[in-house]
Amino acid sequence: MSAVAGILVAAAVTPALALSGMTATNTINMFESLPDYLAIDQLAQKSNIYATNSDGSTMLLASFYDQNRVEVEWDAISPFVKDAAIAGEDPRFYEHGGIDLEGTVKGVVSTVATGDARGGSSITQQYVKNVQVQKCEALADEEKRMSCYDLATETTPDRKLKEMRLAIGVEKQYAKDDILRQYLNITGFGGTVYGIESAANYYYNTSAAGLTLAQAASLVAIVNNPVKFQLDNPESETNGVANGYAANKERRDYILGEMLKYQKITQEDYDAAIATVIEPTITEPSTGCATAGGSAYFCDLVVNTLQNDPTFGEDAVTRMANFRRGGYEIYTTLDIDLQIAAEGTMKKHVPKQYGDWDVGGVITSVEVGTGRVLAMTQNKDYSQDPAVTENNADYTGINYNTNYNEGGSLGFQPGSTYKVFTLAEWLTQGHTLNERVDSRVKSNWGVFKNSCEGNQSYAFAPKNDANESGSNYSALQSTITSINTGFIGMAKKLDQCGIAKTAEAFGVGRADLEPLDQGPSAVLGTNEVAPLSMAIAFAGIANNGLSCSPIVIDRIVGGDGDGTDMTPPKTKCTQAVTPEVDAGMTYAMQKVMTEGTARASNAATSPKVPMIGKTGTTDGNKDTWMSGASSKVATVVGVVSVTGDINQRLVDDWAGGTAATARHRMWPEVMSVANAKYGGDAFAEASNKVLQTVQIQVPDLRGKSMSEATSTLTGAGFDVVDGGATDSEMPAGTVARTDPAGGSSASRGSTVTVYSSNGALKIVPDVVGKTEAEANSTLQGFSVAKQEQDVTDPKQVGTVLAMTPTAGSGAAAGSAVTIVVGKLAAGVAPGAQPNNNGNGNGGGNG
Repeated sequence: MSAVAGILVAAAVTPALALSGMTATNTINMFESLPDYLAIDQLAQKSNIYATNSDGSTMLLASFYDQNRVEVEWDAISPFVKDAAIAGEDPRFYEHGGIDLEGTVKGVVSTVATGDARGGSSITQQYVKNVQVQKCEALADEEKRMSCYDLATETTPDRKLKEMRLAIGVEKQYAKDDILRQYLNITGFGGTVYGIESAANYYYNTSAAGLTLAQAASLVAIVNNPVKFQLDNPESETNGVANGYAANKERRDYILGEMLKYQKITQEDYDAAIATVIEPTITEPSTGCATAGGSAYFCDLVVNTLQNDPTFGEDAVTRMANFRRGGYEIYTTLDIDLQIAAEGTMKKHVPKQYGDWDVGGVITSVEVGTGRVLAMTQNKDYSQDPAVTENNADYTGINYNTNYNEGGSLGFQPGSTYKVFTLAEWLTQGHTLNERVDSRVKSNWGVFKNSCEGNQSYAFAPKNDANESGSNYSALQSTITSINTGFIGMAKKLDQCGIAKTAEAFGVGRADLEPLDQGPSAVLGTNEVAPLSMAIAFAGIANNGLSCSPIVIDRIVGGDGDGTDMTPPKTKCTQAVTPEVDAGMTYAMQKVMTEGTARASNAATSPKVPMIGKTGTTDGNKDTWMSGASSKVATVVGVVSVTGDINQRLVDDWAGGTAATARHRMWPEVMSVANAKYGGDAFAEASNKVLQTVQIQVPDLRGKSMSEATSTLTGAGFDVVDGGATDSEMPAGTVARTDPAGGSSASRGSTVTVYSSNGALKIVPDVVGKTEAEANSTLQGFSVAKQEQDVTDPKQVGTVLAMTPTAGSGAAAGSAVTIVVGKLAAGVAPGAQPNNNGNGNGGGNG
């Protein structure tokens, strides 16, 4: 064979040999020295993404491929296909050792005549060429890939020689049936269709095993010239429906004739097949997340995970190439039951557009304790085609649920749902739920502590949505009814950097990946974040403060063909707050559901299990949120403004009510399914340490300077309010009094009002025990009023027995001071001594 091959190649390159003086013997030696081993790598195959039904069966969400190929075994290929391939491409396949001598001689003659190397390739040689091309296709770098492809397909004697040598090596290593099977699996059938199984699926909506004789011959015909003979261009003038796919039919009928010639079919079979009209049933394969319908945005997150995780390659380009060619079977975390509920309620309650308002609707559910994303949908149709998304606002390729680097948007303000992080930091720093803060509506909140960015004061005048006007709300009250000034009062006592770090510990950051804003307005939810990160945070709160990062893949079966599982990305869990602090949070957030702003969602959810929650509404009612969880599932629902600015409370022609209340109709529909399927346990009980207020004695600060009094009270844990000046005997500008008064007890965090003295009062001197004359003299400057009181002791006669106001108190100059003076009672003789013997006789023996 080597000698014959060498002679043939020498003939093919005769002009070059003549010039170089190389002999046929030299060519034989060169042929023998070429490598004959061909490493056959795993063929490129499509990757599939699945969801799992409750009964354990799988649902295909989407497939991805550069080459639409499904590799099949020998018994899964119709004998018609095998016989057609051999008859049409290599009739002596089972007789030669890799090179068809007769075909090669014809090819040599053609090469000498035309100057191009062509023809004469056996099935084994074609297989070798396809393997070489596949190796090139696997290269991620486009420049390297194209260079490799050019070398693998160049029409030169040199390539032909190498191809022949490798074909002989393949024949030594593999059985004929294996070579034919792999040839049918690797070869191209036009466009992105590769392999006989995918060709049967695509062109005839059947399997490789189910192909008829006529269908098998028409598919094998495509192999000879995929562009000329493929069957998916019905408008073609040379090979379209109008002429009965004439080009393909001509080649098909030739193959059928060869099959008859080599007795692979009977005359009857031949006649029937020849008479069969070519009628392809083009069946587009599932490709890309658009085929996943309402689950497309979850699918998109899966794809982004595969692109971003180093498990699948060293860089994003390599990872995506591996995914699209690697034949992965990816089983996701998606819960079909919750997903159906989410898609259904979204379709019912949030339109794709509303006038000039580009409305967005989002729903994300996460399993508590695992980070598994159970549901994800939005109100738009999915497309990655710019021509579609730019001209139709019903479509977008942006996932509103995720961060920007995960195919998402730049995020949305979560409003008051973000307040839970201030509550967490409040309890972490030793404050309690019943501790009160200065909650007055005002424009000057003073300086806010920030250990990261430096203390700062802000021009900031938050209002309360329900017009609450209390001055001293507790943390619990502020949480239940979402009182803005209450939370700003709490934040005033905390480190703003600490609040941001607590949010980050729960898995929340800005969707644009910039650092969280730490100003006081951030307390009320002005950072743009992804709904998924808020769902993760609420799942962490429902999990005793242990927050677990999101995952979307449960299992990956690798594309190496042996069914080996790959290790999917794993969740990472962080103890964001202590269980004791978390119990305080869930205590308050359960009351939000039963007594506060989330009552509507709680009432509509069935079956009932213990649930926590927090609502959120941004300025102008632009975005509205309902976020909550059981001990098993956390769900975030939002109606947001993608572009435009609208007051959702004024949009009242939506199903069931206003746009602003849609969240309370959607959240229960998802959580009712979650509660029925997953149940829910009681949350941990809050300890007295986080519930009760610490009682502190108010110090007596009368006569102290106002600055000293403020410092003393603040240091003791009180809020201080300046009550202004009041009439007092204390030196002007010093503390006149406090409310509560010095010496009494009050809860830590409560407000103490400090009144300064205007110095308008004089201290009333003590005249008790003095004579009336002495009292009048001492009380000069006051208006003295006299009252008398009967006494039996002559010594008390004319003596001041009592006075009002009391000595030491303050009174305005000229104000009345009443003195009580003793007067001898009637019947008592002047100078008589009191009877001290106890017999009531008033006298003694003396």
